[in-house]
Amino acid sequence: MTLFFIFYEFFKIGLFAVGGGMATMPFLYALADKYDWYTHNQLIDMIAISESTPGPIGINMATFAGYNAGGVLGSLIATFSLLLPSFLIMIGVTKVLVAFSENQYVQNAFYGLRPAVAALIAFAGLSIITTTLFKIEDYSINTSLNANVFLVFDLKQIILYTVLLFVSMKFAKLQSIYIIAFAALIGIIFKF
Repeated sequence: MTLFFIFYEFFKIGLFAVGGGMATMPFLYALADKYDWYTHNQLIDMIAISESTPGPIGINMATFAGYNAGGVLGSLIATFSLLLPSFLIMIGVTKVLVAFSENQYVQNAFYGLRPAVAALIAFAGLSIITTTLFKIEDYSINTSLNANVFLVFDLKQIILYTVLLFVSMKFAKLQSIYIIAFAALIGIIFKF
């Protein structure tokens, strides 16, 4: 039964996550709340690994989440079901779009999708920032009238973010693989 739900959930994600891999983030966060396949922290780790490995981030994350939920077969089903809607839609769209490519309604529909895609990607970025730089869950559990508001900040993560931002801006011509390796080294040394 788990494999059916993996297929169903990732098919929905593939159907509605317009705009690339980062647009799948709101849906993946919702899956973390709905099922025990992975946690929000594991999702952040999936993003880091998916960004560092070859291939599209959405497919990499679907494969990882499917593996967590149902092993190797789960990873295959999650990957396939994420890709299936795009494949089916592209077959249909190419046949229709050729006939209606100059139609003003079709052009307006594509133009109207831009803000939705931007909102999905902005949500993904905001979710990553709040999960990695702030300890909101820890703070909300320990709240009291005398609680220190600075407990919400994860100082180690903020310092690492600031250093990596500085390095990437200062050495803009540096290959990103070196920055990723530097971040991995820092993470291993300081146990992030």
